[in-house]
Amino acid sequence: MDGLQIVIAALFVSAAGLNALANWLRVPYPIPLVLGGLLLGLLPGLPDVQLDPDLVLLVFLPPLLYSAAFFADLHALRADARVISLQAIGLVLVTIVAVAWIGHALLDLTWPMAFALGAIVSPTDPAAATAIMRRVGAPRRLVNILEGESLFNDATALVALKVAVAAAIGEGVSAGETVLDFFWEAGGGIAIGLVVAFAIGEVRRRARDINTELTISLASSYGAFVPADQLGVSGVLAAVTCGIYVGYRAREIASPEVRLQADGLWNVLSFLLNAALFILIGLQLPVIVDGLEGRAAGQLAVDAVAVCAAVIGVRFLYNFVITALIRMLDRRESQRARRASWQTRIVGGWSGMRGAVSLAAALSLPLADDAGEPLPGRSLILFITFVLILVTVVGQGLTLPWLIRKLGVIEASDEEEREELRARMAIAHAALGRVDELEAEDWTISESLDRVRQLYNFRLRRFKARAGKIELDEDIEDRSMRYQRLMHEIYATQRSTLVDLRNRGEISTDVMRRVEREVDLEESRLEV
Repeated sequence: MDGLQIVIAALFVSAAGLNALANWLRVPYPIPLVLGGLLLGLLPGLPDVQLDPDLVLLVFLPPLLYSAAFFADLHALRADARVISLQAIGLVLVTIVAVAWIGHALLDLTWPMAFALGAIVSPTDPAAATAIMRRVGAPRRLVNILEGESLFNDATALVALKVAVAAAIGEGVSAGETVLDFFWEAGGGIAIGLVVAFAIGEVRRRARDINTELTISLASSYGAFVPADQLGVSGVLAAVTCGIYVGYRAREIASPEVRLQADGLWNVLSFLLNAALFILIGLQLPVIVDGLEGRAAGQLAVDAVAVCAAVIGVRFLYNFVITALIRMLDRRESQRARRASWQTRIVGGWSGMRGAVSLAAALSLPLADDAGEPLPGRSLILFITFVLILVTVVGQGLTLPWLIRKLGVIEASDEEEREELRARMAIAHAALGRVDELEAEDWTISESLDRVRQLYNFRLRRFKARAGKIELDEDIEDRSMRYQRLMHEIYATQRSTLVDLRNRGEISTDVMRRVEREVDLEESRLEV
């Protein structure tokens, strides 16, 4: 019990502290998490942590996959489906084979365990890379491809891992069955994901209670993953499919208040799950190191460097070779217009960082084979996986901004702003049109309609001036900023008044928070 308390305390304190450090250093949070996990493993006196391998994938993987899929851009996934498929299937298989050869020839792993290592280190984690790219201003298409690749390469890698582990622990496996199993698992996972997602959508459309909807949202990932896994198909693809479908329909099945709370809930949950994985691997590092007795430190360094070089090198080589083949075979004008530059391919190759999925997959390796003997090479695979994550997340993550700027792989900074202005003008026009329609209704009040019409006409003029559609009116921006400043002062006063009422015992804390939330929502709408 004391050990569990220490683990829980280490998890929350470390997660909060490392995230604060990430914000202070202005780097993506996976970078401090990896380093924090390493430092945590070096501290003396911490308890040995033994995770149940069967629970690791079940606990950590479904919500991480579901949340990534929920916030994915479906239109972008469809537009780049060919590239994403080639990366998610082709690149993963090539990486598995290359790493397996190194694992068997250099690390002295059995072939099944060598293929298990290849499957573990092949899926990418875009959390750090895409955060950096968005901040630096890399092309959105490159960001979307990285996110799409990471959604689906997990399925390929984990199916391969399942086959490799089965062979490693003594179960019979054939090549023909492996190929058929892959297509069966993929198709079955997608089908179950769609069925579960449709059912969740219908239930949530009828739910009216916020807590109920949020609970269903949290359970959705497990609701898709668990049935698929129990039926022997891909739980990964089930969770991803469910997340994409529910995310695409989120605006019609959930109320605005639920969406606001759900977005924050999933952001915090994803961060805590990532933090938990890195901290738990840190706590296990002493056990992992103990399992490496008999291997010289120099040889371990060589092994780690070889695997890291293979993973990074194969990604670069594959990207350039497959691009050359596609350009040779597909010369359509529509495809020629979408061709990426060699600079973009280099940035994409350097962005193949590994993270939580690889860590969860490594921790899920069984402790023993079917005969009850310790699984050979398990500690070495865990060590190599952690080193690879350290090298890619920290090494590549810290150098990626420099590489993007050096190669000039930066999208016009005003493109997203133009899209946002286009959207704001469109909804302002729609609002004014609806006001005109409602003017004929007998329940509307003319003074209210005039007030709303003035508000949206002002917004529309401001957005048009920003977009260059009308002559820029310096006064309109100044008036807007003055109005926003005025309202910020008023909202701050309202909050202070609420706190004073609570402190004097005139209202309860629940009432204060409920009213304060309304004030917060009103203030959040000012920055437009």
